[in-house]
Amino acid sequence: MATAAKSSSTKAKSAKTAKPRRTRRTGRRDPLAITLLKKDHREVEGWFDEYEQLEADAEKLALFNKIALALKVHTLIEEEIFYPEERGEVEDDMLDEAYVEHDGAKKLIAEIEAMKPSDDYYDAKVKVLGEYIKHHVKEEEQPGGIFAQAKKGDEDLEAMGERLKARKEELMAEMGGKQPN
Repeated sequence: MATAAKSSSTKAKSAKTAKPRRTRRTGRRDPLAITLLKKDHREVEGWFDEYEQLEADAEKLALFNKIALALKVHTLIEEEIFYPEERGEVEDDMLDEAYVEHDGAKKLIAEIEAMKPSDDYYDAKVKVLGEYIKHHVKEEEQPGGIFAQAKKGDEDLEAMGERLKARKEELMAEMGGKQPN
């Protein structure tokens, strides 16, 4: 019985140590800047999925406002910090397209913000915005995309991640208080 307990204990320790090692390797693979931007992507993608399940206008409006704030802040930190600092590390065409995609998303967000959930095409516009964002995220995250090229460059993506994080916190405090309820 002692042997079985020891064997079980050894397996438990082995299982406990295996998972953190995988997590650490993943952490090394994606520097802080990339990790933070990908986290934003996953969060917003989840909210778009959640939006599609909603029926009440008040819930739709509240969730869209959350999505809009997150996207505005995300695009700003990318445009103020990430994209300019990656110019020269990442193909110019890819960065140019990313700026144009951001501009299109901002225009669609503004259109939706000027509407009410009960208006014609409100849900359709939110859905199209979600698809647009999904396309943009794919372009950034795909092999050979913006993030992959950035990781191969010379920029310190850990230090940049700290700047992105600080600027995001600043913008969330500044813009978050201005969002309608």
